[in-house]
Amino acid sequence: METITVGLGQRSYPIYIGTDLNYGELIREALPKVTDVMVVTNTTVGPLYFDELKTQLEEHDFNVSECVLKDGEAYKTVDSWWQILTALMEKDFGRDGAVIALGGGVVGDMAGFAASAYQRGIPFVQIPTTLLAMVDSSVGGKTAINHPLGKNMIGAFYQPKAVIADLDCLKTLPERELTAGLGEVVKTGIIYDDKFFDFLKEQVSKVFSYDLDTLSHIVKRCCEIKALVVSQDEKEHGLRAILNYGHTFGHAIEAYLGFGTWLHGEAVGLGMVIASALALDRKLISKDDFDNMLELCQSAKLPTVIPERMTGNDFIEHMRHDKKVRHGVIRYVLPVRIGEVKIFSDVSDDEVRSLISRMKA
Repeated sequence: METITVGLGQRSYPIYIGTDLNYGELIREALPKVTDVMVVTNTTVGPLYFDELKTQLEEHDFNVSECVLKDGEAYKTVDSWWQILTALMEKDFGRDGAVIALGGGVVGDMAGFAASAYQRGIPFVQIPTTLLAMVDSSVGGKTAINHPLGKNMIGAFYQPKAVIADLDCLKTLPERELTAGLGEVVKTGIIYDDKFFDFLKEQVSKVFSYDLDTLSHIVKRCCEIKALVVSQDEKEHGLRAILNYGHTFGHAIEAYLGFGTWLHGEAVGLGMVIASALALDRKLISKDDFDNMLELCQSAKLPTVIPERMTGNDFIEHMRHDKKVRHGVIRYVLPVRIGEVKIFSDVSDDEVRSLISRMKA
C-alpha cells in the first residue's frame, strides 16, 4: 500500500492506494471517535461493494447505514443531495456521525457536499471506485451538485478525513469509464509533468487490460501532483486553476448535451483538444506538441471531434456560466508546452467562434 499526504496543516489527510485494503482499519484510523456512519453509494456500485464494506466497518465497531442514489451525472442534483440529508436526519445522525462516499465522482461530490452542510459539517471519507475519482475528484475537497445552467455551480470546499483508492475496484469498470478516467490522467501530464506524459504515450494501452503496475503508477502520480497543488492552493486562488485545463470547454459540452450524455472525462478530453488547438492558433505551442497531445488523447480513446450541432456560440453561452469567469471574462487554461499551462484572460469570443468553425469544417 502506498500513502500520499495532502498537506493542509491540521486538516491534512492520507490517500491510501493499493489492493486488498482493509477499509475498516483505515477508516477507524481516520475516524477514531465516530460510531455512526452513513455509506452513500449508488444503484450500480452498492451491490458490488457495500456488503463487504459494511462487514469490515462493523468489525471495527461502526454502526452502518446506507443511502443509495440513482447512478449517473444526470442525478447530480439538489434532489439527490436532499436525499442524503434526509437519510442522515431519519437515522438521527449527530455531529459525532460521519459520511462515507462509496462510488465515483458523482457520489463523492454529492456525499461530500452533504457532509459539509449537515449540522454545519460532519466528517467524511472518500472511497473512489472509478479511475476518474481516484486520480482527481476524490482528492482536494471540491464538493458540489450541478445546476441546469452549469456544472458544479453549487457546492463547497470541504476536505475528507481520508481517501481510500482500492485498485481492485477498477477491475469492474467498463472500458468507457476507464477512458473517462484517462481524460483527467492525460490532463495531469500536460499541465505538470512531461515525463509522466511520455510514460502515458508508451503505456496507456495497458490501462485497458487492467495492468496493475501501470494503473498503480498512474493513480499514485496523479494523486501526488493533485496533493502538491492542493497543498499550495486549497481554494483555487492561483495555482490550483491549472487543474481546470480542458474543463472550460468540457463543462460547456456537458451542459449543452445534457449532463450524463457524455461522461465528465470524455468531455474534458475533447476540451483539452480544443484548448490545445487554441494554444496552437496563438503560437503558444508547436505543431509537434499539439500532435503529441492529440495522439495521446486518441490512444486513450477520448473524443476528439466536436458534437455536430454544437456551435461556437453554444460554447460561449455555456462558458459564461463557468466558475472560472472573473468580472464577466472567460479565463482559459492553455498549454505553453507539454508539462506547463498558463491562464489567459484575453481570448476573444471571435477567436473561439473561428476556432470551433474551423475544427468542425
